[in-house]
Amino acid sequence: MNTNISQMDSNEFPLKDECYKVIGCAMEVPTELGCGFLEAVSQETLSVEFVEKSLPYTKEQHLDVTYKDRLLNKKYIADFICYYKLITEVKAMKGLLPEHTAQVLNYLKATSLKVGLLLNFGTTKLQYKRIIL
Repeated sequence: MNTNISQMDSNEFPLKDECYKVIGCAMEVPTELGCGFLEAVSQETLSVEFVEKSLPYTKEQHLDVTYKDRLLNKKYIADFICYYKLITEVKAMKGLLPEHTAQVLNYLKATSLKVGLLLNFGTTKLQYKRIIL
């Protein structure tokens, strides 16, 4: 029975452990640094946390975009791709907006990846949203 629960959990909540670890790193940033910094500062401090926790990531990954089966010259730039399969987008806004979710969904579609995290460091408490395609 544990196998069925585990399988259901991984199907219903893909990359659950990876998301948990990335969010844990993100929670450390405002705890250590405080709130209200620009997106670039939040992004850089999150990189430090990823390194300290030995979390595999690439920063500012250029993503191909296709239109009608044609590769476009313009690229999306994702803030991070963690574990080679989890898009992580950083914001420093007063709150998350539907446009931010749409941005992550577009990144997922462009890469054929299935899970993204949206992290907002612009409020008094870290906001995060897990997005599944």
